Amino acid sequence: MDRTTRTAAFFDVDETLVRVKTMFHFLDFYLRRRGEPDGTYQRLVADLREQADRGAPRQEINRAYYRLYAGESAERLTAAGEAWFEQSVEQDLFVPETVAALAGHQQRGQQVVLVSGSFFAPLAPIAAQLRADLVVGTRPVVRAGRLTGEVVVPVIGETKGRVARAVAAVRGLDLRGSSAYGDHASDLALLGAVGDPVVVGDDPVLTAYTETVGGRRLRLAEPVTAGI
Repeated sequence: MDRTTRTAAFFDVDETLVRVKTMFHFLDFYLRRRGEPDGTYQRLVADLREQADRGAPRQEINRAYYRLYAGESAERLTAAGEAWFEQSVEQDLFVPETVAALAGHQQRGQQVVLVSGSFFAPLAPIAAQLRADLVVGTRPVVRAGRLTGEVVVPVIGETKGRVARAVAAVRGLDLRGSSAYGDHASDLALLGAVGDPVVVGDDPVLTAYTETVGGRRLRLAEPVTAGI
């Protein structure tokens, strides 16, 4: 089997492939689509920020976010994700430099895997647009077609590295010949799982890592500063 068919390019999504934090951008869209009063999004996000300010681990904040969807229909969220994507694409959603890099990996016959703490509603249309081979996000627990508010495992931090290794084991990939792209210190485990780590933007932790162990920088014409 040709080497390129045994390697992959792993991509973080938020502020790496797209300009927004998809979880929060989608939440704002969904609340407005559901007819919630003005200020609902700001109130909910303020609660999550308060937890972060108190020093709550990122995994706990991730879980708290998904509790906001308890009782919501998975089918309704999927439809909302498609509508959110159509609107967001019109607002210059994608980061052109990383999308071009992704296309280059595809042209070389490598598999493309998206790895994100976000979930199916915003991730599915993004993955479809980019023709990704696989997308691994945080998986909400669904019972009788509705989200319970709980998740299986938040796909953030160290979990991203474990995802890369698990995907490689299942698909027979050579991680030493594979690439990974990330923009934030929380992507360090993902970048550390491969032989070709690529820092998107100017995160100092990731930059220091690649300067120490090797790697590449993908500079952006316009910095991505999405906030939440």
